[in-house]
Amino acid sequence: MIAHGWGDHMDVVECIEGRRSIREFGPDPVDESIIIEGLRLANQAPSAGNLQARDFIIVRDSKAKKRLMEASHGQDYVWKAPVVVVFCANLERIAHYGERGRELYCLQDVAAAVENLSLYLHSKGLGSVWVGAFDEHAVSSALGLPAHARPVAMMPIGYPVDKGIRRKRFALEEIVHRERW
Repeated sequence: MIAHGWGDHMDVVECIEGRRSIREFGPDPVDESIIIEGLRLANQAPSAGNLQARDFIIVRDSKAKKRLMEASHGQDYVWKAPVVVVFCANLERIAHYGERGRELYCLQDVAAAVENLSLYLHSKGLGSVWVGAFDEHAVSSALGLPAHARPVAMMPIGYPVDKGIRRKRFALEEIVHRERW
């Protein structure tokens, strides 16, 4: 592998294969500069028409995180994590693409950003988990979201207590099709 100025960064394959969903975090705070750099990289993800129809909310306040935990059906790691990032689809910014933009493209934009942040955090020794099970209206209310911001994912972030579990993946022969199904 040729490094091309990567310095001490983790190899991308190692990063992808090493990332795990982490649901138990230590008490140490997460430096704001890591979160900001992670969100900068999250926004480097592809987006429909380069409209970047996604917004990010950084939540550190314990009361706000507790409301997010309640909105996520009691997933307590949402509250216990030092920081939670809430990813929102921006329905105004994607309006150019009409219904398909509002129902699909902005969700893809958010998903790509979630993955970028997840990988960056792993490369920095931080843990995270992608949370999609929550009441959108409760999250919107807890964070005072405008009508055009749809909460799509939450990511609790912190220093992992353990390495997480490597989940089995399907064999490629089971999921890869050629030319047609």
